[in-house]
Amino acid sequence: MATIQRIQAREILDSRGEPTVEAVLSLSDGTNGVSSVPSGASTGQFEALELRDDDPTRYNGKGVLKAVANINEKIAKIISGLELEQKNFDQLLIEEDGTENKSRLGANAMLASSLAFAKANAQSRQQKLWQYFAELAGIGKPTIPTPMFNILNGGRHAANSTDIQEFMIVPLDSETISFAEKMRRGTEIYQALKKILVERNLPLTLGDEGGFASPLTTNEAAIEIIMEAIGSASAKVTTDETKIALDAAAGEFERDGKYFLKKDNQQLSAAELISLYEDWLAKYPIMSLEDPLAEDDLENWKIITEKLGLNPRERVGRTNSRNEFVLGKKIMLVGDDLFATNTKRLKLGIEQKLANAIIIKPNQIGTITETIETAKMAERAGFKIIVSHRSGETLDASIAHLAVGLASPFIKAGAPAQPERMVKYNELLKIEEEFVKFQIPSSKSQTNFKI
Repeated sequence: MATIQRIQAREILDSRGEPTVEAVLSLSDGTNGVSSVPSGASTGQFEALELRDDDPTRYNGKGVLKAVANINEKIAKIISGLELEQKNFDQLLIEEDGTENKSRLGANAMLASSLAFAKANAQSRQQKLWQYFAELAGIGKPTIPTPMFNILNGGRHAANSTDIQEFMIVPLDSETISFAEKMRRGTEIYQALKKILVERNLPLTLGDEGGFASPLTTNEAAIEIIMEAIGSASAKVTTDETKIALDAAAGEFERDGKYFLKKDNQQLSAAELISLYEDWLAKYPIMSLEDPLAEDDLENWKIITEKLGLNPRERVGRTNSRNEFVLGKKIMLVGDDLFATNTKRLKLGIEQKLANAIIIKPNQIGTITETIETAKMAERAGFKIIVSHRSGETLDASIAHLAVGLASPFIKAGAPAQPERMVKYNELLKIEEEFVKFQIPSSKSQTNFKI
């Protein structure tokens, strides 16, 4: 193994024009790993701390020079000259930080370092990054994930749009469909939606994740217009082939146990909000609800999971049915803010039967090792895994490799638009070509199982 020669970090800007951290780690054999970390706008209370400078004279207090200095001084000091495996590298960072929520070094400083080391180590071993992640996770059969395209943005990701944060389309079909074909379908539906918005003289404003952020009359109107786009002649797909997924990010519109949908002029109890979701499920091909309730509304998470999701521990086989996700209205109930890519939070969810799927975001926890540990715990419990980007992104495509290496059924990387989103999708197109070249089964039926 090569030893760590040096690590150097700098402050760069993300897709929202806000500061973030980039790190370059060099090994003694001449290999390098370059990483940059994303930043979320809608963040849960259980996420590891993203260290900011709080200096009002720079970037409105959002500078990351403290995190950069922590890499260049503190982290560099403890890792330089060492020969380490990924787990040992990450453990050194965790011990140096010494806090529950990564508040000393900052999760952004820790992830930039951890990911840069992973990239350098993979290169040193002459592995693709997805192969390296698969090896770390003990995954024998990496797979290409199905994309969940966020084509309409709302909530914290788009001013004056909907209360619901993300309206996604998910291209599904029989086991013969390729990732490239899913990209084509998703992109054509996105373009069909654009055409409909133009015809209605609605502005083509884009949200943080590349989806349209046009001012619609109600939250349900967003679903209806997506249904039109799916069924349009230009898209040439049906709701048998394409489902809808929602990220409510309900914690953003919850206050004192009530849920305020400003767009609908409604103040709802949790029970009433669940009933609203049930109404939508009866009318539309919705296969997934992410954060339908606030992250601390655990009693109602139990209720919605019992009503709409299968037992998280239930193992199920694959099927070629195209309607498996909405069969009996049993859907994916996805915890993002609920779990925050944290094994302690996920353990609570497993024990109390909260949700049946989990969002995996490395920057919520701070190291590659902890990210993989959370994903593996979820997989053992029968949860479905969705590897995800953040609203403030960079041109780092590592989550594409992470999704493949973890054999994640799904990936969220935003709309099929804007370079920081497309770099992830284009990377998956390249990886699919590698699967063909090396005759690796892509397990295209990965998403054709009952939830």
